[in-house]
Amino acid sequence: MDQREQQESQDGGLRERLIDVGVELVTGEGTAALGLREIARRAGVSHGAPRRYFPTHHALLSAIARRGFGELGSRIPAALAGPGADDPRGQVRALGRAYVGYALEHPGMFELMFRHDLLDSSGEGRTDGQVGPPEDRLRDSTLPMFELLVSLVARCRTGDEPRITAAALWANLHGVAQLWSRGSLPLALDGAPESSLDRVVDAAVDAHLRP
Repeated sequence: MDQREQQESQDGGLRERLIDVGVELVTGEGTAALGLREIARRAGVSHGAPRRYFPTHHALLSAIARRGFGELGSRIPAALAGPGADDPRGQVRALGRAYVGYALEHPGMFELMFRHDLLDSSGEGRTDGQVGPPEDRLRDSTLPMFELLVSLVARCRTGDEPRITAAALWANLHGVAQLWSRGSLPLALDGAPESSLDRVVDAAVDAHLRP
């Protein structure tokens, strides 16, 4: 480790810079660009430097993906405060639009956030070089948004199981994001004026909620 790496390691700057570089790479070039050596090279450090904070490649990728969940989560309050803020159904629609919109704006990050191998891996690595406990799994980053969706769905429906309905709606929205990004839904809808993405999201919401 050179003197600069040692100084950054002491003040914690190296860890954040590695994550920053990873975010830039996945945003600009997709998940295929997230090699450990490439991240280190772009950060201007030796290829072994990342392991001081991230004991495995998966640990670094999980830390990058957590940034994605944080960014998505930061969009939700503004979305819910927009038109329809006083209507639970309107808020569910706003949440759905924000979720799908983020997926289409940041396809590389969205793919990384929901990679099965990362969601199942435990921890992102602590500063002592150890892997975090199982309860720190990346999967847990999905829970706050899901719980918010459950609470909104519960306000829209009575006498049903809001968690099941919310889970089905989330799966529907995730599928809309993937099919739209791959061009399948726009092709199937044949570019009809009434088939905008927002209308597809709204239709998915209405299909799961009572009239």
